[in-house]
This record gives sequence, structure tokens and C-alpha cells, in this order.
Amino acid sequence: MNIKTGLIAGAMLMAFCGATSAKDADLVLRHGRISTENPAAPEAEAVAIEGNHILAVGNDAVIAALIGKNTQVIDLKGRRVTPGFNDAHVHFLPGGYSLIGVQLLDAKSRTEFRDRIAAYAKGLKKGQWVLNGNWYYQGWTRPQLPDRHLIDAVTPDNPVAVWHVNGHIVLANSLALKLAGIDRNTPDPAGGTIEHDATGEPTGILKDAATDLVLSKVPRPSVEQQDRAVAAAMEVAKRNGITSVQDMAETDADLGGSDRLHAFERAEKAGKLTVRVYLARGLQHAGSLVDYGITTPFGNDLLRIGDLKSFADGAAGSMTAWMYEPFEGTTNSGMPSATLANPEKMYANFHLADKAGLQLVTHAIGDKAISRILDLYERVEKADGPADRRMRIEHVQHAAPADIPRFAKLGVIASMQPYHAIDDGRWVEKLIGHKRAKTSYAWRSLLDSGATLAFGSDWPVAPLDAIKGIYAAATRATLDGKNPGGWIPEQRITVAEALHAYTVGSAYAEFQEKVKGSIEPGKLADLAVLSGDIFAMPPAEIRNVKVDMTIFDGKVIYQRK
Repeated sequence: MNIKTGLIAGAMLMAFCGATSAKDADLVLRHGRISTENPAAPEAEAVAIEGNHILAVGNDAVIAALIGKNTQVIDLKGRRVTPGFNDAHVHFLPGGYSLIGVQLLDAKSRTEFRDRIAAYAKGLKKGQWVLNGNWYYQGWTRPQLPDRHLIDAVTPDNPVAVWHVNGHIVLANSLALKLAGIDRNTPDPAGGTIEHDATGEPTGILKDAATDLVLSKVPRPSVEQQDRAVAAAMEVAKRNGITSVQDMAETDADLGGSDRLHAFERAEKAGKLTVRVYLARGLQHAGSLVDYGITTPFGNDLLRIGDLKSFADGAAGSMTAWMYEPFEGTTNSGMPSATLANPEKMYANFHLADKAGLQLVTHAIGDKAISRILDLYERVEKADGPADRRMRIEHVQHAAPADIPRFAKLGVIASMQPYHAIDDGRWVEKLIGHKRAKTSYAWRSLLDSGATLAFGSDWPVAPLDAIKGIYAAATRATLDGKNPGGWIPEQRITVAEALHAYTVGSAYAEFQEKVKGSIEPGKLADLAVLSGDIFAMPPAEIRNVKVDMTIFDGKVIYQRK
């Protein structure tokens, strides 16, 4: 190399690295197409990693200078590399439990549903619960909600509480209802519904807050079960390039929150945690976190807490989302959650948490619920003054047009799950009509108004698969194949915008955009190598792309065979 060439190479290295380094890299990926998510240098050919941080990013010639005799070198052969995906909304342990529990999601009929529960119950001891399930009756040959009579005969000695895939409906058998003390005279709890048959007897279908009546009787999972669930969930994350998750409480009470935290802590201490976790506690725990002096974010690069999850309503599928107008053909407008049913108490908890520096995260699906939470957030901001709050609304499925600009105005993050749109788009217009559907999953409108999007999956409600989420956001092609041009196509966004929401947007949503979310020197070395270039193919083909390799904390933790 002559002096002139050396000076040029040095200048290039400085431009990409920020500073030169005398150290050799531990790992180099080269000959690739790297989406850095760094607007100053959005594309690169190679990346060098030292320890668990990115050392340098640039072209092949520049990065070659950092290859030493002990450097592991991976030839990407032109493959696309992205930052590791950050799933902004998951239920990680329930997802793990769903993998080791009864499998009901792909049951095609009532009979198959019953038979799978029967087979699973046969392997249990008397008194052990049949849980999880993730059933989906809308896909059955005769779509009809199941009831306790369907499963009572095959589960006489085992209480059953199995979730619908939307996470807002539980089917309980007669034994579980008895243990919970639920009969024809049990009143609906605030924010929940106990379904009854024509004779007035409970059917076993419990919605939203009513599910707690049964679930509060379920014994805590053993430590061994918790650890198995975490391990099973991490395997799914590895296969899908998910290197960070934002783990959400199931309810405001967050009955299993301590178990979730301790399970992650055990994995971290054992050196087995292969995903970065930001864990939300339920809003009812605001006082205890404040008493301990916890602020957002609290922890380390692997495990942090500091946000509080609350609920404003239920779900569209169970017609418990809180809407301004009734669901089509009904007089039912859904309902506020038990928490939002007392808005002053909810505000008091919001105010307490915000003053202490904790992040507010609220589930809101219906247009009225979304509007009411924006009102409460605005009230908090006025009371407590300017701050970097990053308050979030989770799901934002059916927003009123007038509320869309309020997200940017108030700095509220829209934490959304694009796969839900191509799932719900098959049927939700029957419930809310076409006019309201125009601003359902309104990604384009939110971005155009200046809002920040953070994307996730809501696993196990939907697949823990960011690529399927990117496909959904870019196409809005419903799962039934009936909308190849997109359901409400004007709300589609670009592949680049969807990737940003799954990386930088999600990192921003957890106050971590300075340490992860993009491939830049000094940031954590979490990357995903894809089987195809999502920017060079028609968006419809993205659903076929796989993750070939996952790099977490500077190490290759998964390679697709």
C-alpha cells in the first residue's frame, strides 16, 4: 500500500468507526448488505465486533484491516444483515408455557379441540390444571365458541383454564368454575364478563377481568416449569433473530410478575440469557417500585425494569374493546377496564409513577379507550411538567381520526403489532364497519403525523417473528388471501419504515436507542443475517425469508441448517 492509499483507507476507517483501533476484531462479517439504521451511513458491506460491542462498520477493504489471526470471519455472500430485532410487546413466559402445554391453536374443529384437551389431561395427575392452549375457534369448520360441556366429560379430575389466542377469553370447565366459586349468581366483575347460557348457568367462557376469578386459583408454576418456559421461548427468539424483548404484564395486578422477573434473573446469573429483557410490572405495583426508588430504566444491558403496564379495555374479537359507537348490529360498545372504570384512581397511579420517573405503558384497542388514555397522559404532562417520558399506548388498533395527531403532539409512542392487522383484517370490519376500519392499524397516518412507531408481536397471541411483522406492515395482505393488494392499503408503510420500527423505534420505546437498535460503533453487537434481501424483493415475498444467523452479545447463537 502506498502512502496516498494508506491515507485514504485511514480516513475511511475514521469515517465509519468514529475512531481507529489498534485491536483486532473478535468477529468480522463481510461481503454483505448491511442495513445499519445509521442515517449518516445507512448501507455497509462489513462489520467488525470486539467483545459484545460493534468495533467498526464500513466497506470490505476498511474492515479487512481489523482481521487478525484469531478473528472469526464470516462470509455473508451478499446476504442482508439487520440489527437484531427488538420485539416491543411480548408475553415471554406465557409464550414459553404455550410451547410446553396443551397445543390448541391449529385445532380445526370442536371435536379436535376436545380430543387434544382429553389427551393432554390423561398425562396429568388428578388435580393438575390444563392451561394455556391459545385456541382459535374462528378457524374451526363450524365457528362457535366452546363451552364447559364440550370438555367436562374428558376432564373430570383436572380443572381447565385455556386461553383464546387473543389473550382476553378463557374457557374454564365445571371443575375450575367450582374452585373459583362461580355459579349462576356470580356478578360480572368490573371490566369483565361471565357468559351465561339460556338457562342462566355459566358457560365457562370468561372475558377480560372475569378471567382473574379462575386464574387466581391456579397454583404458581414451579421454578422448574418457569425455567423450561424461558428456555423454550429463547429458542424461538433465536430462530427469528429476536435479540431484545419488552415483556408485558398480563393484567394490572400482574400476579405472575415476580415469577417472570426471577426466572429471567436465574437465566442471567447462569449465563443462559440469550435475549435482552425489559420487563413491565402491572400498574398496581406502582407504589412498591416507587418505594424501592426504581426509575426508568433500572438494570443492566441484559435485564431491566422501570415501566408499568395498565389496561384501558379488552379486545375487538371479544367485543370488549371500548368504542365510541356500538359494534355493528349490536347495542354493545365494549367496556372500559376495571382500572379505567375508575379514571381518577388510574390518574393518581399514573401521576405517582410519572413523578417517580417510571414509564407508563397502557393497553388500549378501542377508539374511546385510546382517546381516554391520551387524555390522562396529557393531564399527567400538564401536572408534572416537561420530561422525557416516552409514554406508550399498546396496540392502538382502532383509533379515532382526531386522535392520531395527538400521539406526536404528546410524544406518545404507538407500540403496535402489525401481524394483528393481517389476522384481524379477515373479520374485524364485520364488527366495526368500513368507516371505522379506515383508521385501524393506522401506521401510515401515524407516521405521517410525526408519531414514533415501535413494533412487536404480542406473542403468543401472534408469532414471535419480526419478518412476518415487516411483511404484514408492508403488504397488509390478510391471512385468508382475500386482500392481496392490502386491507385498507392506504395504511401500508415501506419495508424500511417497518424495519426501523422493529429496531430503532423499539429501542427508543425502552430508552435504549443509544446502546442498541442500529449497527454503529460502540453499540451492542446484536445482529440478524437474513436468507433473502427484504429490500430487493417484492414485499409479498418477504414472508418466505428466514433468519440464517442470529448474533447476540457478539456471539453467534443460532445458525439455520
